[in-house]
Amino acid sequence: MTNISKKVTSTILSMSLLTVMAGAAIAPALGIIRQHFSAAPYLLVQFLVSVPALFIILTNALFLTISRYFRTRAIALTGLLLYVIAGAGCFFVDDIYVLLVLRAVLGISVGLIMPLSTGLLAFYFPPEEQARLMGLSAAMNQLGGVVATLLAGMLAAIEWRYAFLVYLLGLIAVVMVVLWLPDEQLGSANKRGKAFEPRQLLKFHPSVLGMLLLMMIFFVFPTNFAVTASHASLSVGVITGIMVGLDVVAFLVGLVFGQLMSRYRDAIKYFAPIFFLVGYVCYCFVDVAWLIVGSAFIGIANGVGVPYLNTIASIKGGRNSATTVMPLLSAALYLGQFVSPLVVGPLAGGLFGEDDLTAPYKVAIILCLVFLLQVYLTRHFHSLPKGGPQRADMRD
Repeated sequence: MTNISKKVTSTILSMSLLTVMAGAAIAPALGIIRQHFSAAPYLLVQFLVSVPALFIILTNALFLTISRYFRTRAIALTGLLLYVIAGAGCFFVDDIYVLLVLRAVLGISVGLIMPLSTGLLAFYFPPEEQARLMGLSAAMNQLGGVVATLLAGMLAAIEWRYAFLVYLLGLIAVVMVVLWLPDEQLGSANKRGKAFEPRQLLKFHPSVLGMLLLMMIFFVFPTNFAVTASHASLSVGVITGIMVGLDVVAFLVGLVFGQLMSRYRDAIKYFAPIFFLVGYVCYCFVDVAWLIVGSAFIGIANGVGVPYLNTIASIKGGRNSATTVMPLLSAALYLGQFVSPLVVGPLAGGLFGEDDLTAPYKVAIILCLVFLLQVYLTRHFHSLPKGGPQRADMRD
């Protein structure tokens, strides 16, 4: 790689660093925020984590149209500036409904950033490099989670609203975009495309549905863990430490994802559902040791699952991935985050009772089995060809 391409790659990866923070960054403070807004329904407090997802989805649906009228630098800068303003702006607010509005604007910002953070890797780099780069992108995503979770936990110990100051980290990416991001016109590569084409969803449905299930399962963790752990008499510091540990594990897995995909090309499609399953089984034993072990398994599952789905879809989508499959995967990722508490909460209460602290994790186990079945039905007969991800004609 040349110096220029290293700078471009670093800039793209800096955007990957920020996207996970849309929801998960304030997860360690969720218990404190719930106490502060005790008069508000608990679902509204959970929506502080998940409501950005709805507006990310809406923005992703318009991304192809946006990319026709604006170049990559303008899109990235608009997204990043909104990210900083809406994210850190919550520090000045003490009204749950105004917070939700700002979180919605944060969702719009991530909806602009997310397709670029993965799609530009497919735009600039050949298929044989994409497994490694998607692994790095996922690793940066998790590193963002480590930094944001750690800082948010420390800041929340001062007061809950301080946790939102972590979004000022977006200013670093603003500087990098101004200095190094090339000003491409992505929409021109796909002029005939519409804002949303059903045939694209049909073409990439294994990855899109897989991402939806993966995020529904994963988001059981940030929307429930802090509250469950606090009932188990764990301090904010311990809760933050466990959450950071999960992100560290996912980060390390992302760094070696290229080698994992090459070595386990036939089996790797099953890694995410199986590791999620084991992790949530561990969570059903409300004990510090089991919570730590379960978090490690969930970190591995997330660290493998996201780059796997991004890699195989981006290779099939080719250079147009930023305006075709990546918005679909981004929409599925955040749709999973948004609907997770809507699906898991009622099912947990209905199947296992409102008083069962482990009920959300039992529902997650059921979803893991559904995910495992989906992987088998859509990918069992379409293993990666010999040579791994170098082949561009592989099934997504």
